[in-house]
Amino acid sequence: MGSTINTLGSLQDSLQPWLKQVDPGPTNTAVHAESHMPRAMLAPRQAQAVSNNVNEQSYQSWILQGFSDPPSPSPSTVARSTTTSLCPDNNGTVFRSSSGITYQTVCGINYDDTIQPFLLVGSFEACIQKCDAYNYDAHRVKCIAILFIPSRLQGKDNCYLKSSIARSSVGIGHAVEGAIRYSVAQSAHLPVSRTSTSLLSSLSTASSTTSQSSASRDSTSVQLLPSASSTISPPGITYGTGNSVAVPKIGGSKLHGASQNRPTRQYIQYERAQGFSLGKSLLRVGVNGDLSTGYDISPQTGVLEVNIYTQNTLAPLRNVPRISRDGGRGGYLNGQHIFMFCDTGSYSSTNSDQNGDFLDFVSSSVAVDVGMNALAGNPIYLQDGIGVWSDNVGRQRGFSPLTQGEQAYNLAMQGQGQRYAVWIESSLIPLDAETGIVYAPIIYDEVDLVTRAANFTYTGSTLLTITAGGRGGPVARRAVRKLFDQDEPEWGVAGGLRSWGPSGVGGNDGKVYLFGGVSDGMLMARVTPDEVANRDAYEYWTGSSWSTVMPGASSKAFWIEGPIMDIDVYYSPRHQTFIAVYLTIYADSTFYYRYLRAERPIIPCYAPGGDKNSDHVENLLKYDWSEEQVLYKAKPGLGGAFIYAGGIHTEYFGSNDVINGGTRLLLSWTAPTGQNPGSADSEYQIVTAEVNIA
Repeated sequence: MGSTINTLGSLQDSLQPWLKQVDPGPTNTAVHAESHMPRAMLAPRQAQAVSNNVNEQSYQSWILQGFSDPPSPSPSTVARSTTTSLCPDNNGTVFRSSSGITYQTVCGINYDDTIQPFLLVGSFEACIQKCDAYNYDAHRVKCIAILFIPSRLQGKDNCYLKSSIARSSVGIGHAVEGAIRYSVAQSAHLPVSRTSTSLLSSLSTASSTTSQSSASRDSTSVQLLPSASSTISPPGITYGTGNSVAVPKIGGSKLHGASQNRPTRQYIQYERAQGFSLGKSLLRVGVNGDLSTGYDISPQTGVLEVNIYTQNTLAPLRNVPRISRDGGRGGYLNGQHIFMFCDTGSYSSTNSDQNGDFLDFVSSSVAVDVGMNALAGNPIYLQDGIGVWSDNVGRQRGFSPLTQGEQAYNLAMQGQGQRYAVWIESSLIPLDAETGIVYAPIIYDEVDLVTRAANFTYTGSTLLTITAGGRGGPVARRAVRKLFDQDEPEWGVAGGLRSWGPSGVGGNDGKVYLFGGVSDGMLMARVTPDEVANRDAYEYWTGSSWSTVMPGASSKAFWIEGPIMDIDVYYSPRHQTFIAVYLTIYADSTFYYRYLRAERPIIPCYAPGGDKNSDHVENLLKYDWSEEQVLYKAKPGLGGAFIYAGGIHTEYFGSNDVINGGTRLLLSWTAPTGQNPGSADSEYQIVTAEVNIA
């Protein structure tokens, strides 16, 4: 990652004024909260998993309260007929749970694979809460569906959590109300009766109607999304034909231009957690790995979720800030196209005549595409979620969580030139149907206040698990404080890719492959999806076989060679091979590509005609790559500087996207402007373009 860090050296000029202005957080006068919720209810999701000291208890109450059953109904209201108000009239309806997860109803069908039987709850809604809570505690999506039998309200085991919908039966003797996570229902091609064609990209603004039930319903209600005359059909995958790999041919391209920010206008009012401070002996210049590994996750960092508790504390932003972002990679997750950034500054609203005032600076941020403007060749709109804001003037909490040690060090050393950052420098790797992961480097940044020279030190990497789809915005959870160490190859920092197993795209089988960036090329490691947070479970390519012994940074067991800076690799069904897209370290503002010259078409195990026992990603280790060719030549930024943080965004163009056998590919990159970060043009622009690959 040394080359990547060098390209971020331009951050130095922008960081210089910020290092002296970084605000320790909103003051009491900045948050006009008429009432405060207990801090424990608002601790971000990632605050629980890595706690191992006495502070853990303060978060535990939020876990239990956030996912407990609604109040138990009184004996006079529990009786319900087997014909419920939910079924059959609402069969196929798409709705959002109280945790912000999108589900689709299904009536009268039983699914066999139960992961937690014998639950007794008071309502259909409470059963869904149990599913959300199960995934929350597991730190990934394992419960994908629920079955609720309302006639058993006075008995037992009326709620069943399901891990699969592969095996089903109809007519089991009870009226059954079911719900399946929407992305899974899409993959299974289940018909939708009531939804919107822009449902998943407009959840945060869609008005909802409440399903009216009988008096026996609990007070918690299911939020149904508005109906529409048309339905959503999942994109199909079109595979190429022939007995050999098809050679990619670059067609036309179209520059969209710089993205535009469209921040949400609400935030969650909350009482800030008590400050955490470090002893003077820890406030020294230089890397101290214990600040990353020896402290809990800071409750002042990470995106907050809009749920049944926080939705009643939403309030308008007094100032809708201007956002200046650096870096920017992304991916597709749970129906949303997300963009993840490195250093991000917030400024008061600006116009063309006046620069905005500095408000806040965080080492990462996140936004989602709204409007899908790139489909028509226009600049994209990026929207920050409700849960990103720290107060009502537009300060941010940051996307990648920091530990209390890192956060306290940053606050204490502000203005002196030192800080810790967790940057996102690679595209999202899908883990399952609704969870993605990123291997993010932990950076120690030291700036010489006299010469303004910046020294970025890689101190290791952490693992972020990411979910999306809620109104609060995508949420990153720091699964481990640090996964790989400073003196090891930079595993995953350049990204990776998912090898889906026989269950297909979105399943829990297969493997996760990650790239190890070293001088002159990329190494390879892999792990099963359920062990991504366990460094002892990884195995490494030696050049001839897989080994549990990690190679050193001097290893030459490359799967691809070259002076690569940013890279994405995807499987192209159209060409029946893999295509690598990357920028080099030579700062020429050019996207290059190569394709894998396999001896015969590569067919995934889940595809028609695929070998169920094969792993198609292993072909990256068997065959050579084509010669490097130009994919797209980007214009330098407004200030004439080279572009960086280049990447691809698959799934954007539906069935005509390259990932589904189509020809359209979305590119994005960061272009420095040379302008004041508080200006209308900002210091950086996130630019997109489309390329046609036939």
